[in-house]
Amino acid sequence: MDDDLKEEIKRLCKEKDAVILAHYYVDESIQEIADYIGDSFYLAKVAKSVKNKTIVFCGVTFMGESAYIINPGKTVLMPSENAVCPMALMVDPEKIAEMRKKYDDLAVVCYINSMADIKALSDVCVTSSNAVKIVKKLPNKNIFFIPDGNLGRFVAQQVPEKNIILNPGFCHVHTSITAQAVSDCFREHQNAKIIAHPECLKEVCDLADYLGSTKELIEYAKTDSAEEYIVCTEKGVLYELKKVAPNKKFYFVGAKQICPNMKKLTLEKVKKALSDGFPVSKVSEEVRVRAVKPLDRMLELAQ
Repeated sequence: MDDDLKEEIKRLCKEKDAVILAHYYVDESIQEIADYIGDSFYLAKVAKSVKNKTIVFCGVTFMGESAYIINPGKTVLMPSENAVCPMALMVDPEKIAEMRKKYDDLAVVCYINSMADIKALSDVCVTSSNAVKIVKKLPNKNIFFIPDGNLGRFVAQQVPEKNIILNPGFCHVHTSITAQAVSDCFREHQNAKIIAHPECLKEVCDLADYLGSTKELIEYAKTDSAEEYIVCTEKGVLYELKKVAPNKKFYFVGAKQICPNMKKLTLEKVKKALSDGFPVSKVSEEVRVRAVKPLDRMLELAQ
């Protein structure tokens, strides 16, 4: 059944001049058919560079919005239009306005995991792989980091010369990983290294041998000498980990290491979106024009 679906999706992609972009956290059946697989930063760069008329974005809604914002002339299909990242909603526009009034020298630094209207109120976007680099480059002393407080805390530790004001947003998947669960897993696998995403809680990050974005965790597992890893991020990353390090062992610490919104994407939905040309990701032109500036600035500063 899956093989037939995959063949039909390939046929439709050719017919519609479509390219499939998939985040590491979507189901592995979708990663298998994707033309490009990556984290938010990589996929944002790909979305800007591909020549195809249609982008099929297999991820959550803010990712499709970002692809449309930087490619307004293309059709961006979101196979599951209700796959919303809760963290993307955890910032208040009124709080941004309040911070701008309070601090003269303020940059609003927006994690790409946010909706278009919030990007439009920001000075620059970042991802977990480039946040430290970009914040260091900003001339501003005061940084309001939105929406993820855990990633903001990680950046603050790396860039102590800045005054980084945190927002109380969080990723429910990463914050479900507890230090106790990691320690319990380590007792069973004492040769394993602990690798964690900086969206995790501080006490989990403190236990990690290596902290990095999803892509950085994959690269670390590929090149590091250890043979076993306790992985503190979403379980969808296992597909790529097994590809790059097939002889290594990977352990996860809890049943909640699954993003239910990423898992809303299915092969059937990908095929239907290609067939119907719907649902599409789109934002108003006013929001798009304002939101493209922090995204472009991110791509420029991250080089």
